[in-house]
Amino acid sequence: MKRDVYKTLCDWKDDTLHKPLLLRGARQVGKTYVVEEFGRTEFESFIHLNFERNPEFKDIFISFDPKEIIERISLFTGQLAKAGKTLLFFDEVQDCPKALMALRYFYEERPQLHVIATGSLLEFALESEEFRMPVGRIQYAYMFPMSFGEFLDGIGQGHLRTYVLNFENLIKIPGGIHDNLNEYIRKYFLIGGMPEVVSEYCLSGDIIKCQGIQQSILDTYMDDFAKYAQKSKHRYLRKIFNAVPTMVGQKFIYAHVDNTIKSRELKEALELLEMAGVVYRVKRTSGAGLPLETSVKESFFKMIFLDIGLLHAVSKVYSDTAMAKDFTAVFKGAVAEQFVGQELMAYHAPYSKPSLYYWAREAKNSNAELDYLIELDAKIIPIEIKAGSIAMMKSMMIFLDNYQIEKGIKISQVKTGIESPIMSLAFYAIEALSDGLPPS
Repeated sequence: MKRDVYKTLCDWKDDTLHKPLLLRGARQVGKTYVVEEFGRTEFESFIHLNFERNPEFKDIFISFDPKEIIERISLFTGQLAKAGKTLLFFDEVQDCPKALMALRYFYEERPQLHVIATGSLLEFALESEEFRMPVGRIQYAYMFPMSFGEFLDGIGQGHLRTYVLNFENLIKIPGGIHDNLNEYIRKYFLIGGMPEVVSEYCLSGDIIKCQGIQQSILDTYMDDFAKYAQKSKHRYLRKIFNAVPTMVGQKFIYAHVDNTIKSRELKEALELLEMAGVVYRVKRTSGAGLPLETSVKESFFKMIFLDIGLLHAVSKVYSDTAMAKDFTAVFKGAVAEQFVGQELMAYHAPYSKPSLYYWAREAKNSNAELDYLIELDAKIIPIEIKAGSIAMMKSMMIFLDNYQIEKGIKISQVKTGIESPIMSLAFYAIEALSDGLPPS
C-alpha cells in the first residue's frame, strides 16, 4: 500500500539535522509496514527490533549509552548499525520504555544515525511516574488510516486522485467521472482506511471478508485495553470506545455514555484514548479570530472515531450506506461528518498533531451550528456538510455575516463550484484544499 507518509520519512532521512523520529498513530494504521518498506528501500541496511515479538531485545537497554546499545544490538542481531547507511527501527516500543527513553542519547551522542520508533497505545503503557518522554530530543510524526486519496491509489485509481487535486478539473468534471468518484466514496465509507481492510478489498473484492477484518481489529483494541491499561480503567476505556461511534456529530455528554459512572473516570479514559489516536476531539470555538484554539470552550466538544469503516462495524449501518442516495443523511449525518473530519486530519502537516474545530451558537429560538472551522490561507473558513441548497444554509449565513467572512464551503455529493460566498465542494475533492482555496 502506497502511503503519503513515505515522502515525510524520505525528507526526514535527507535532513542533516534530523532527530530520532517517533512515528505516532493508532494500532494497525500501517506504521510498521511503511517503516519496513522505507528501511529496506532507502538504506543499505535495516535493523528491526520488535519488542512485542522478541521480548529478549529489552535486555539490550541495560544502559542508555548509545555506544553500548549499538554493540549489544550487533550481538543480538549480527548486524552493525552504521551512521548514514543504516535505519535502526524500534518497533512496539510501548513494551520497552527504556528504548524510547534512550532516543535522547542517540540525539545527543549519535546524531548521524537514523533511528525510528513506533508504538501503539503508548500512553497506556507509559503511565509509570518514572517514565519521562525525551521532549525536545525527538521528532514526532503522525500517521492515520488511509485517506480517500490513498484509498484511490491503493485500488489502482491513482489517476483519479491526481485529477481531482486540480480545481480547474473539478469545476468542469464530466458527469460520468463525478458519478464514479461518488461510488468510490461510498466504497470508502464502507471499507474505511485501515490498510489490512483495504488490502483485502484489493485482493478479493469481498466486502464480507472486509467486515470480518474490521471486527477483528475492534477486538484487538479491546484486547489491548486489557493488556496495557490498569485493570481499574479497563471498564471505562471499553465504555468510551463503544460510545464514541454512537455519538459522532453530537455534543459529547459523559452521562450519555453511562450515567452510573462518575464523569471524572470517563473523562480520564476519553483523554487516554484521544492521546493514543483512537478517538479525536472536535473542539467548539467562537470563531472570532485566529488561532482558533484561543477561543475554545473546553466543556463543549464533539468526538469522531479512528476510522469510518470501523465506525460502520461498530454501528452496523453498512446497509444504510450501501443504499443511501444522500450520504449526508446516513446515521443522522454522523458518517459524513466522520469522513470530513478524517480527511481534514489526514492531509494535515505530518509533524504536528492536528486539531479539529466546530462552531455553535446556542440561543433561545435561534440555535446555529457549523460542522467544522478550518484555517486556510490565513483565514477562517467555515464548513457545512449539507445536501440542500445554499439558500437553506442559515447557520452558514449567520456565521459569514457575524464575522465578515468572505467564503464558506458546503460539502456534499454535488459537483464542485467555486461561486461566492459559499463554495460547493464534492466529498471526493477535500484533498484539493491542501493547496489553498481556488481564486473566485
